[in-house]
Amino acid sequence: MAAALGVLAVLGVVFARQIIHFFTIFSHNSAQWDLAVFLGRIIIPAIFFVALAGIAAAMLNSFRVFALPAATPIFFNLVLILFSLGAVYRPVMQMAPARFQTPAVAIACGILLGGIIQFAIQIPALARRGMQFHPEVSFSDPGVQKLARLMGPAVLGVGVYQLNFFVDKIFSTSSRMPTGSVMSLYVAEHVTQLVMGICAVAMSTALLPTLSQQAAAKDFVEMKRTFGFSLRIVSFIAIPAAVGLILLRQPIVQVLFQHGKFVAESTALTARALFYYALGLPAFAAIKLITPMYYSMHDTMTPAKVGAYSLALNIVFNSLFLVFFLKYLSNGSPALASSLAAYFNFVLLFAIFRKRHGRLGARGLAASLSKMGACAGAMAAVCYGALKITHFAGAGAFLRQALLLTGIIALSSGIYFGLAWLLRCEELGEFFLLLRRADRVMPVAAMDV
Repeated sequence: MAAALGVLAVLGVVFARQIIHFFTIFSHNSAQWDLAVFLGRIIIPAIFFVALAGIAAAMLNSFRVFALPAATPIFFNLVLILFSLGAVYRPVMQMAPARFQTPAVAIACGILLGGIIQFAIQIPALARRGMQFHPEVSFSDPGVQKLARLMGPAVLGVGVYQLNFFVDKIFSTSSRMPTGSVMSLYVAEHVTQLVMGICAVAMSTALLPTLSQQAAAKDFVEMKRTFGFSLRIVSFIAIPAAVGLILLRQPIVQVLFQHGKFVAESTALTARALFYYALGLPAFAAIKLITPMYYSMHDTMTPAKVGAYSLALNIVFNSLFLVFFLKYLSNGSPALASSLAAYFNFVLLFAIFRKRHGRLGARGLAASLSKMGACAGAMAAVCYGALKITHFAGAGAFLRQALLLTGIIALSSGIYFGLAWLLRCEELGEFFLLLRRADRVMPVAAMDV
């Protein structure tokens, strides 16, 4: 993998200009292309280290070591924050070479160094478990050959989530889109990923080793029960999270990002994109859980095929929305296309697995979802009322806005969990049980915030 990634990194640096042009295929503004190419040539080598960090994390997860791999993005973020602070601190900038005094270039260097550290801090843990870091390449090794066969389709299956966002960004560069659409989608996507990482990424990471053991033992009944349990727990968090993001999208973006050059217009654009991404949050989370079901049985082709269909559907939706519905959807059209494609992806994966291996407890899941929906509906009413009563839009000071937002979230969450207790939702007790056993069952959400 290091050899293959090294070749990709070199090719990425050499053809950085062509890559940047492909990313901005619908844009006619080339004023920033030279800077983008230079930034790309700094950042692209980080792929080498970030990918190796992912491989190291997978190895440690197979030993049921979750805390360290999950914490590596924290170190990445700390390095990025330090470089970001240095980029805006003039004495530090003046010490750097002339070409590196642009803040964006300093942050790009932080991404590269952060990727290196993200991989390096996992090396001692791998060494303690017997890994030898000798340069050895053997394509005839049976394990390497098996991994290569499984990995080809898995690239598309795992990457379809990111590929859909990549398609969204390409369409957002269209000259028909409002100015700032690219950044609004980027910010909205990261807010969605933050929420999804808390509930789905952590669960799916811990789920794969368990499913793999059950699949190897051909205990399919227990494997389906494990999946059903995981899906109900994640839905218990993802559904109210989606409702909260939809209702509080404007305050959340305003408090987190409306500073400096990120003005009220930027907030409005980002909130619109966040609305449509939040609609797809339950589907995004569910895909993260059902895909490991296939991988645990060494079936990487089915998720890849379904992912390809989903990607094609996303492109079709994006094209239709851009041509016919842009007046109504504006910069939110790519986000809506991704959300619709995600629901298609999950439903098809669920239907295929059920056809091959029998029922997955859909009736029990539907009963649980109805209770969650009722709780989320009441939570939404309280949340909407709190926004009106507190007049959040008129709260000028940042500290007051932050306190009001925190209070509304706490109140809404309390209503949701309280109603779940009154309705005797089984997921409530299971969720808090998982929280108490988080060091053994669920890793911290591993993501770049």
